Amino acid sequence: MIAVVADYAPCIALRRAVFMGEQGISEAEEMDDLDDQAVHLLATVDGRPVGTARILFAGTTGKIGRICVLADQRGTGLGAKLVLAALDHLRTQPTITDAQLSAQDHAIGFYEKLGFVAQGPFYDDAGIPHKDMVRPLSN
Repeated sequence: MIAVVADYAPCIALRRAVFMGEQGISEAEEMDDLDDQAVHLLATVDGRPVGTARILFAGTTGKIGRICVLADQRGTGLGAKLVLAALDHLRTQPTITDAQLSAQDHAIGFYEKLGFVAQGPFYDDAGIPHKDMVRPLSN
C-alpha cells in the first residue's frame, strides 16, 4: 500500500537505511530543511515501511525526490509504483503541469521507462553522478 502520510518519521528512517546506511551519504547531505514543506509517500507491506518518496513544488513543477526502497523489496515493482503514485498525486494539483526528478546515473533507464527524459549534463550529488529528468503530467 502507498499513502500520503503526515507523520513522516518512517520515511526518514527508510532514507537513513538506504541513503546513509547503504550508499554512505552523510547525514548533512541527506537531511535538509525541506521535509516540513514536502508531501511524503510511504509504501508498506503488511504494515512494514518498505519505501518512500517525497514531493516538493516549484512553480508549475512537482519535484519527486528521496525515492528509496528497502533492499528486500527491490525488483518487486515497488519503486515504479512509488513514482506512479507521486505522479498521480501531482495530477491532483491544478497548477502543476510537469514532474522533475534527479536520477542517479544507474537509475536513468528505470525512469525512462516511466516516461521521464534526461536533460542536461551529469552533476555530482553526494558523490554520486546524477542527471535531471522531466516529464509532462499529461501523458
